[in-house]
Amino acid sequence: MTTKAGFALRGRNPDVLTCIANLSNDEVFTPPELANRMLDTLADVWAADNSGANIWADSSVKFLDPCTKSGVFLREITSRLTKGLVGEIPDLEERVNHILTKQVFGIGITYLTSLLARRSVYCSKHSNGKHSIAKGFKSDNGNIWFKRMEHTWVNGRCKFCGANVKILDRSEDLETHAYAFIHTQNITTRLVEFFGGDMQFDVIIGNPPYQLDDGGYGTSAAPIYHKFVEQTKALEPRYLSMIIPARWFAGGKGLDEFRKSMLTDNRLRSIDDFLSASDVFPGVGLKGGVCYFLWDRDYPGPCRVTTHFKDWPTSTVSRPLLEKGADVFIRFNEGLSILKKVMAAERGKATSMLLPENKRFDRLVSSRKPFGLETTFKGKINTKQTGDILVYRNGGTGYINRDSISTGNELIDKWKLFAGYAAPGTGNKDTYPHRIISTPFVGSPGTISSETYLCIGPFDTRTEAESVLSYLSCRLTRLLILLHKPSQHVTRKVYTFVPTQEWTRKWTDEDLYAKYGISAREIAFIQKVVRPMDLSGDAEDG
Repeated sequence: MTTKAGFALRGRNPDVLTCIANLSNDEVFTPPELANRMLDTLADVWAADNSGANIWADSSVKFLDPCTKSGVFLREITSRLTKGLVGEIPDLEERVNHILTKQVFGIGITYLTSLLARRSVYCSKHSNGKHSIAKGFKSDNGNIWFKRMEHTWVNGRCKFCGANVKILDRSEDLETHAYAFIHTQNITTRLVEFFGGDMQFDVIIGNPPYQLDDGGYGTSAAPIYHKFVEQTKALEPRYLSMIIPARWFAGGKGLDEFRKSMLTDNRLRSIDDFLSASDVFPGVGLKGGVCYFLWDRDYPGPCRVTTHFKDWPTSTVSRPLLEKGADVFIRFNEGLSILKKVMAAERGKATSMLLPENKRFDRLVSSRKPFGLETTFKGKINTKQTGDILVYRNGGTGYINRDSISTGNELIDKWKLFAGYAAPGTGNKDTYPHRIISTPFVGSPGTISSETYLCIGPFDTRTEAESVLSYLSCRLTRLLILLHKPSQHVTRKVYTFVPTQEWTRKWTDEDLYAKYGISAREIAFIQKVVRPMDLSGDAEDG
């Protein structure tokens, strides 16, 4: 088979990279369709910044994928350059060789993915193999490097990624997951080590590992994708584009500084937000959705934010990423307009997303373990003794002696609400409309809860407690919670945008829509996102 024929056959269907299985949820392969969406966004911005020029017709542009897995970004870039450079370099073999040796670079995250990426890009797992369509490489790596790295242990943790020495201090026949791109104090020197010379990349693009599965997966596994973003910014490419979990918008373990740096960085030119990860990663359970962004080193301005969800019409607005008074990214464009109306009514003007101190509902919400009892607490079952109080716990109720409680005593003899710390859901899928929070219920004086529930109160009368209960059942209230809610956990902080009301009546959505001037279009949006809540016994997940 000739080189020309071998390269041409790469466009045949079916494309193997559309059906490759993911190794894990923290290292997700990128479907070709998604890679091409990101490349289209890049090409449009390049043209806008360069008088309509075609980035794929520029033989000097250098591209890097610092976390390559299947090699799909490098393959699609190569394919586009092969078409775009036909006028400048007519000979196909010469053109492909120029692209692969001068323009396209990658760093494998594991030994296996480096072989897969070379196979996708060079048509050979060895860049200098006899079947490789690249000519002139002296090493097996070519421009897609992998080198086994070791963690740097300090007090039982890797100082670069936080890995646990007990889990990932491994023998040479096992993968360390010490990713080369982030396990260095000087990324410029690392790139010289890999590629030689002074490597200045125009475009850095990729899909980094999402979290470090070092034994805490599903419970306390730490995100790692932000370290790739931060390291890439240190290289100051002209453009940076990555697809990452969207949880950083409002939460995520250890992401406070990353969120602040991203939301105050006016070089973020666009964010495409997918409410459901399965819309771009079929079959992948990644709660909270994903986003891809384009960072433009020389662009100071508002960000174009586009929201995607299944068959909903896409919503695009150019706006600041961080609204005054907010410490999170307000995810829905329609939600932002609703929030501004609420703030305007509560503050007298909508110049800030921060409620007045006397209007903050979150001040009524307890922290985790409101009475100091763990989720695993069972208590006495069906045996109430003198001095015991009722405990709402995971799976039912129990009793505990009142003298054993040292936290939250001011709430025991008051009316209150209990609301689940973990919201109901549908496994790892993001579905709408859903309830946002589990159904709260009234707690009478003499009752407490384990960590399974947060406590809302205190209130002097049952009437007040039931007024608050009706308020939390309203769709608008729960939308305001959603705007600050990064995951299934319903902490005190997610109530930041919720104002207090007069607790003398039953509240309905119609009351709240009238109070805040919510338009018919905004109501339709709320109804698409938030499911009704039946306080008489809503046990359905959502």
